[in-house]
Amino acid sequence: MQTITVQELKQRLDAGEAIHLVDVREPYENAEFNIGGVLLPVGEIRNMQTDAIDDWKKDEVVLYCRSGNRSGQATLILEQLGFENVKNLTGGMLAWQDNFGTTK
Repeated sequence: MQTITVQELKQRLDAGEAIHLVDVREPYENAEFNIGGVLLPVGEIRNMQTDAIDDWKKDEVVLYCRSGNRSGQATLILEQLGFENVKNLTGGMLAWQDNFGTTK
């Protein structure tokens, strides 16, 4: 499984790179704080309900959750479903907020 740090992701986003972000948390978590990713809860990924992102199978996709655990599980599932460049955000939104507060 590939990973990406919050520092690397923020640097790339600040540089204007177009990166597909997927938030695998629950809707209430996404509503509290998010960095702009498409909301696709891990339960839907487990059920292979990935229609919203299937067009990204060949693109870089970064998954995130609260701490990196659920997004790690989702990363492995998406790899099995044929996604070629999926990365788990190490430390998730906790690490993001520790490093950058609540800014995108």
